[in-house]
Order: sequence, then C-alpha cells, then structure tokens
Amino acid sequence: MSDNHRRYRAIHQALTQCYGDQVSGRMAQHLAVLAAFINGIVASKSSHLPQIALKMADRAKVESRVKRISRWLDNDQIKEEIYFLPYAELLLQCLSLETLVLVMDGSVVGRGCCALMISVIYKGRALPLAWRVRQAPKGHFPESFHMNLVDLVASVIPADARVVFLGDGEFDGVKLQGMMNGFGWHDACRTAKSTVAKWRDIEFHLDELGERIKPGHLIELKEVQFTRDAYGPVMVLCCWAKNEAEPLYLVSNLSVAEEAIRYYQKRYRIETFFSDQKSRGFNIQKSHIEDPQRLSRLLIGSCLAYLWIIYLGSLCKLEGWQRVIHRTDRCDLSLFQLGLRLLEHFMNEGFLIPVQFYVII
Repeated sequence: MSDNHRRYRAIHQALTQCYGDQVSGRMAQHLAVLAAFINGIVASKSSHLPQIALKMADRAKVESRVKRISRWLDNDQIKEEIYFLPYAELLLQCLSLETLVLVMDGSVVGRGCCALMISVIYKGRALPLAWRVRQAPKGHFPESFHMNLVDLVASVIPADARVVFLGDGEFDGVKLQGMMNGFGWHDACRTAKSTVAKWRDIEFHLDELGERIKPGHLIELKEVQFTRDAYGPVMVLCCWAKNEAEPLYLVSNLSVAEEAIRYYQKRYRIETFFSDQKSRGFNIQKSHIEDPQRLSRLLIGSCLAYLWIIYLGSLCKLEGWQRVIHRTDRCDLSLFQLGLRLLEHFMNEGFLIPVQFYVII
C-alpha cells in the first residue's frame, strides 16, 4: 500500500469515528472527500487545489481530482457546524480541565477575503474552533459577526468550564462583553485610548490615564462605567511595559489587574496559528480562492489538518520521539513542526499512523 493510501485510510477512519452510526449516504461521501482533502493538504503543504490533488490517494487523473475537490467546496451542504464543530467540541472537552483561554482575531485568506477566527490556546499554539469569512480586505468585522461566532463556540463549551476571552481593540464592544458576561465568561480586551469612561462620577478619556503613567507602571481602576453606554461595572487598566513605546489600555471583568495582563499576553499566540496556516505550513494565502463560502469550506480541511499535526506534536513530546527525530539535548521546534517531522518519520519507517483531532493533556 502506498504512503498516500496509508495516510488517507488513517485520516478517514479517525474522521468517521466522531459520528458513529450517523455515517452513511451523503455524509459518508462528504467525509471521504474531506479525508482526501486533509491528506492532500498535509502531504503537499499547500492549499492550492492542483497541488493538493497531486497528493490525493486516487487513481483518477489530477484534473478529475481537482474537480472533485471543487464540487465539495461548492456544496452548500458542507457546513462548519457539521464537519468541523464536532471535533472542536471534543477538543474543548479535552482542554476544559484547565481554564479555556479563547482568542479572537482576523486575518487575510485567499484573494481579497478575511477570516474572523476564534481559537483556544494550548501550549503556545492557538487551535481553531470556529470562523466566519467575508469578502473584504483585512479590517474590522461588525460586532454582530463577533457575537455570532462567540455564540456558536459557547454552544459546545462544557457547562462547568472556566473561560477567559481575549481580543484586541476590535472586540471591546459592550454588546459582546454583555453576551460573554451572561455566559459567565471572563474577558480581557484591548481598548482605544480615546474611549470614554466614568469612575466615581468623573467622566474622562482613557488617554488621560496615559498622561499620568511612566514606563514600568500600572494604573488600575475598578467599578468603572465603560463608554458612553455606561456598561459595567468593569475594570480598566493602563499599563506601560518598559520595552514598549506607549501604554496599553485594557478593559476586563476579571478582579485582579495582574491576572488580566497575564492572560492578555497570551492573545498574541493566535499569530502562531495564522503563520502555520500560511508561510510556515499550508500556504492558505495562496489558495487563489476568492469566494467566502468556498474559503470557509477550505478552512474545514486546513484546520482539521492543523489539529492533527498539533496532536502529533503533543504525542511526540509525551512519548519522547523528539530525541529520535530532532536532537537529544534540547527541542527548539514548535509543536507544529514536531508533528510534521513525526509524521514523516512514521511514514518512512512504515509505522502505524496515529490520527486524532484533539490534543494530549
């Protein structure tokens, strides 16, 4: 059996296990194409359809394989809620023994489109949970998009999980904060220095705090009414790290300033996901797809591929494989790069190929 067929069969088996007896008819066909899709993405390290097709375990001509993937991307029955969210739910169940740290951000994908992504932080990587794609250059999404995505993820988070949501200045809307507060989540989001707030009946702009602070210091205000909508009470922070050019302004419903800052620093981990999906991994920015719905379905395949490779990276560390595939004195590779190397090693040695779409705690 060829390496492509071995890898495809392992992926297909793992995909179908999630659905149990539900797999039949059209769903069985959709999962078969999805397995071939994931196989092609990982093997080619590309999101360009002809490159993916070259690595598919299929005897058909490459042009026919491309058409097969294209039909799958065009199919309105292929929805993230059906073919990705169940795996995200399983991932969250695995991670919910500790605080779930969620991060939301946007990034350019395909041609002229932007994806709004919500991820969960795991060992320095951001693992995708859900997304929305629209045709627009990188920029702010309407708050309704934020709320829709948060609501979708909330539907698969275990009821007793502790959740902390992080976001940059795009995600400080009071409707979004109110929604998350209703879920019982904590949050720490960046906000603009021009934001209006009220504390002890004194109305002010946050940049007035910035005028009173020096590098290496922190100003913390509690029981603040945030924006002219008077949302709150919340905690507002103005902190200036010594190595930064200007202060950082945060709004949070956490009770301790240092905790809010410590969590917010994890927000930058989402950049690892975008770089792994792009230049360091699957090159999704080179897919040449410009339709938002097709790109959203492409993300189903590339995000499942990413979860699998991160699983292999965590398996590599747990079982000590890095001493075999990397070096014995230290490990300077990310989980993503470790996963890719471990897969290559298993393929070369003819070992059983483990496939899962969750991570090892």
